[in-house]
Amino acid sequence: MPSGPVPGHPGFQLPDDRQPVIIAALRTPVCRANGALKHLRSHELLAPVLTALLAETGVGAREVADVVIGNAVGAGGNVARLAALEAGLPVTVPGLTVDRQCGSGLDAIVLASRLVAAGGGTYLAGGVESISTAPLRAHRNDGGEPAFFSRAQFAPHTHGDPDMGVAAENVAREYGISRARQDEFALRSHRRAVAAQSDGMFDRETVPLPAASGTVPGTVTADDGPRPKLSEALMARFPAAFVDSGTVTAGNSCFDADGAAAVVITSLTRARELGAADGLAVLGTDTAGVEPQLLGIGAAAAASRLLAAQSVDAADMDLVEFNEAFASQTLACLDHLGIDSFRANADGGALALGHAYGASGAVLVTRLLAQARQSPAAAADGKLALAMISIAGGMGTAALFRHIRL
Repeated sequence: MPSGPVPGHPGFQLPDDRQPVIIAALRTPVCRANGALKHLRSHELLAPVLTALLAETGVGAREVADVVIGNAVGAGGNVARLAALEAGLPVTVPGLTVDRQCGSGLDAIVLASRLVAAGGGTYLAGGVESISTAPLRAHRNDGGEPAFFSRAQFAPHTHGDPDMGVAAENVAREYGISRARQDEFALRSHRRAVAAQSDGMFDRETVPLPAASGTVPGTVTADDGPRPKLSEALMARFPAAFVDSGTVTAGNSCFDADGAAAVVITSLTRARELGAADGLAVLGTDTAGVEPQLLGIGAAAAASRLLAAQSVDAADMDLVEFNEAFASQTLACLDHLGIDSFRANADGGALALGHAYGASGAVLVTRLLAQARQSPAAAADGKLALAMISIAGGMGTAALFRHIRL
């Protein structure tokens, strides 16, 4: 996007008819893989969210220029198009699936924002992951027989291609993140999520889904990850999960989850025509690469560059959402940026809610819009919101928003 403000539009880089703004954001419940949503494939998770977004905003299905969706471990075949048709959108609306692994959902929103900035119209964008129904994957060996593997290769072996947990240990060691800090942060994430769930903070952003046949009740309405009985004593009992005598445990790591999240993103001009009351204006985005061995620091690299380009200090952020794949990398990134960890993820994060790979970046944006609207000062323009996610292979994506009244 252009680097200078447009006269008459303070703080915005584009004129109103090209200034991207998110006017709605919804998600499914995020549930443990092989759990409450295990019977739903990716397009079946996503389609109800797309339908609900159109109903909430009044955007006509034929107005949608494209459906841009992130996905990391699905079956291929362009889940964005499949979900769009499943949701009842006309055949004239195309679909595009984005794969930047854990960053896919946020990067889909980033791409859609850039399309709006180029004059492209109105988009549905987000991410989805059904880890429960992800296909088994295999290479063909020399004889043509399948050689199954658990995850894709993210970097050449000459660079190092550690498993996620090992990379989290690398970050903890490199940046001096202790076991005690990791456990404290993870426990706080659960306690915040439990409190938010109890207070109904997630209700308005969550689209219920049908439960498996014969299940009572007949719908899945809530995240199943937050643990109200988790305590300091229980956290201390978890052994190192990935490296002998390490500090990263199952307690301070996220769990695999199924879920979907998406937004409606359009121009400021069109948002006003639709009668939207408020939204998240996209001020800027960035994606950065880092050493694959320290992949968890990628979000900080992207956010540092983004904030510098926008001439904004991290201390100016009113809302911060970071994908908590591991407490070690979350704390390392927040430390690097100078953001007090108490200010991040006000209602808990992936340590409590789970990590639905391709959806997680879009969940961050959904949470930011919900928090901006729930804030006591929600009627005032100007709240700055930052979403960040680190990505396999040594990358990170960050997006900066301003909550505005329309």
